[in-house]
Amino acid sequence: MSRPNHQLGVAAAALLPLLLLLLLPAGSRARDTISPGQPLRGNETLVSSGAGSFVLGFFSPPGSNNTYVGVWYAKVPVRTVVWVANRADPVRGAVGRNAGATLSVSATSGGGCALAVAAPNGTVVWSVSPADGGGGGGPCTARIQDDGNLVVSEQGQGGRVVWQGFDHPTDTLLPGMRLGVDFAAGKNMTLTAWASPSDPSPGAVVAAMDTSGDPEVFIWNGRTKVWRSGPWDGVQFTGVPDTVTYKALGFSFRFVNDGREATYSFQVRDASIVTRLAINGTGSVVGGGGTLQRWTWLDAARCWNLYWYAPKDQCDAVSACGPNGVCDPAAVPACSCLRGFTPRSPASWALRDGRDGCVRAAPLDCANRTDGFALLPHAKVPDTTRAVVDFNSSLDQCRLRCLGNCSCTAYASANLTGEPGHRGCVMWTGGLDDLRVYPGYGQDLYFRLAAAELASISKSKKKVNIVVAIVVSLTALAILLAIVGFFIWRAKKVRARKPGSSIGRAGLHSNEGSEGKDHGDDLELPIYDFKTIAVATDGFSTENKLGEGGFGPVYKGKLEDGREIAVKTLSRTSAQGLQEFKNEVLLIAKLQHRNLVRLIGCSISGPEKILIYEYMENKSLDYFLFDATKSKILNWQTRYRIIEGIARGLLYLHQDSRYRIIHRDLKTSNILLDKEMTSKISDFGMARMFGSDDAQINTLRVVGTYGYMAPEYAMDGVFSVKSDVFSFGVIVLEIITGKRNRGVYSYSGHLNLLAHAWSLLNEGNGLDLVDENLDGSFNSDEVLKCLKVGLLCVQENPDDRPLMSQVLMMLASTDTASVPDPKQPGFAARRAAADDTSWSKPDCSVVDNMTITMVEGR
Repeated sequence: MSRPNHQLGVAAAALLPLLLLLLLPAGSRARDTISPGQPLRGNETLVSSGAGSFVLGFFSPPGSNNTYVGVWYAKVPVRTVVWVANRADPVRGAVGRNAGATLSVSATSGGGCALAVAAPNGTVVWSVSPADGGGGGGPCTARIQDDGNLVVSEQGQGGRVVWQGFDHPTDTLLPGMRLGVDFAAGKNMTLTAWASPSDPSPGAVVAAMDTSGDPEVFIWNGRTKVWRSGPWDGVQFTGVPDTVTYKALGFSFRFVNDGREATYSFQVRDASIVTRLAINGTGSVVGGGGTLQRWTWLDAARCWNLYWYAPKDQCDAVSACGPNGVCDPAAVPACSCLRGFTPRSPASWALRDGRDGCVRAAPLDCANRTDGFALLPHAKVPDTTRAVVDFNSSLDQCRLRCLGNCSCTAYASANLTGEPGHRGCVMWTGGLDDLRVYPGYGQDLYFRLAAAELASISKSKKKVNIVVAIVVSLTALAILLAIVGFFIWRAKKVRARKPGSSIGRAGLHSNEGSEGKDHGDDLELPIYDFKTIAVATDGFSTENKLGEGGFGPVYKGKLEDGREIAVKTLSRTSAQGLQEFKNEVLLIAKLQHRNLVRLIGCSISGPEKILIYEYMENKSLDYFLFDATKSKILNWQTRYRIIEGIARGLLYLHQDSRYRIIHRDLKTSNILLDKEMTSKISDFGMARMFGSDDAQINTLRVVGTYGYMAPEYAMDGVFSVKSDVFSFGVIVLEIITGKRNRGVYSYSGHLNLLAHAWSLLNEGNGLDLVDENLDGSFNSDEVLKCLKVGLLCVQENPDDRPLMSQVLMMLASTDTASVPDPKQPGFAARRAAADDTSWSKPDCSVVDNMTITMVEGR
């Protein structure tokens, strides 16, 4: 008797959700389809079935009084619109007044389907009627799919798709969406930026596939080419060499060029990764505006992370070095000529303007077949708009074909993943335009040279081989002598070693330094026993605790001779470690300057490693600067002296010291102030020594503090003295404004201090930035000079930033007009770009006062 009742109970429980759904008001049910007679209204939304990833509905952008139909993410808490139907034809008036607006689907008189947006009064403002629709195939439906695609289908034709939003992208490319040209269907699928964050109508910036020659993606700003992807080499676009790193995250890429279509698309294997590729009308400091950006949603941080963007550096600008010129962002200057070429305009070249390009030093002699080819490795191959592609030949066959054509100037492989012998080639005629090189990426480009130039290269190689042989021999001899000398020295050292009180004899000396750099000889630094330090700090009492950083807690103490000290301990849970402790000892003990904190000694015998510094009576700069009450103590004269002091300390580190040092973690909390408010740079745990020949260094370990980190360091792990210059510029702007480089400046539309300052300076309102706590008591010329200097230091391109010697000259100058105008600051564009098609949107670029250590796969 109980078994049937049990089965009825189970069935009732299973039907209960369905019954509840049927009892819900019609407007509150989640549906994914529009049918004839059941339009989507202004106060309703559709939610895709399945995972429920996307929403279709009416929206009004912030600052707009118009209503649009769009698609956005259902599970991303910050509304991010990825597709707009009526972007050029809005319903006038905001959503609240347009609750009666509709999106409807219906059959046309010819038997097809029509999709239309209508205002509350019934006026149709936007509609599509596919030409291939129907013929009386049955009722039409419009459905939002779980990939974000709005699909119009004819149910009577087996659900045949007659129109879909994915064939008409707006500013965003989603997984599965195509960018390019479908020749068979007559569709050109491009990405077009919004006119502004409040206006989704098509702007001037477009990302489109140019199918002439070997297809490439270009960013256009009106008629100006801003950026070029390079052709597809079978693995990636040659101008996007970091594409290969995406595959570890589950990305897959598809490029089709088969005569029926020339399109690019991507997919993500892991459904939990929410990513999009979007075109933005602003944000570029290269080529006149417009950026292509890949964003990934970080659910734990609840923000969009800018994963990749282009253009990225000065060499991403189209033809930055002109025909036959090669751009290398790691070189100074960035432009050089191909081997066998000379600048067309030496005067312009000397002024770092390479746009005129290069010309041949020796003419070709095709008729006598004496020409040959030289190799340019790791290249983004030239513009392929007028190139010829042959997919059926081997590279050797392409060489012979190019050699036999007097117009052919270069060739390269066309498909690196094709079968050997059938990978084909791309062949160029005329000047080789928009060439650049990458460190460790790119293709081999074979460019045509006259016999005389080839002979010169051959002679150079022979000379190089001879020099290499000599150097190897001398090096081997030197190593042998060094080994013998080392054992002799070691034997003497062992015999002479006695217990002592210097750090050199105590054995803290390390040849490893920071990230493997040699710090030189032993140091004679006083060592204090742990008991002495414990007594000096009253047993490390909380009353004597000054603060705590990434290294560990810092205590105030007093030695027996009456000297006040600051005691910095290496905590066992410290974000920094023993290597950073050694690094700080070995670096700062060798540095002596009025604007650097002086290291008095250390303790290594107790349970904790300890550094002992001179005591700074006024703590750190951030202690005063960002406190509404304490900041009043910092009048303008004091702030100006602090800026000058930091600049002098940095100049000493970068140029005048015994060692060339890059600090890597310069920020207001690492600027200490003595009793006279003299600024002193501290905390050298992350510092690096530079060799005399080093221009920049790449690292796998990115350390520092967001908000102060230069973009090339935070994004690519590339640091140089210009990285410290960027951090200095941020500090200068913070000293002027009394505000941190963080947070949203909603009243200006900018998302960080740098963009806000740059905008006000360009508007002629730079003095509006000055800290209100100064009560108008400041030297206007000095403030504007410091503002311009600060913005010069935070420019996107490291080459544009001044050296610290130039900074001090500008600070010493009494002529504000002589200070050059700064270009757009780094990160400012990308943060402003974060507001492209979404609002109230956090990004992951600013972490408030957080010191980070990232290990990046490269």
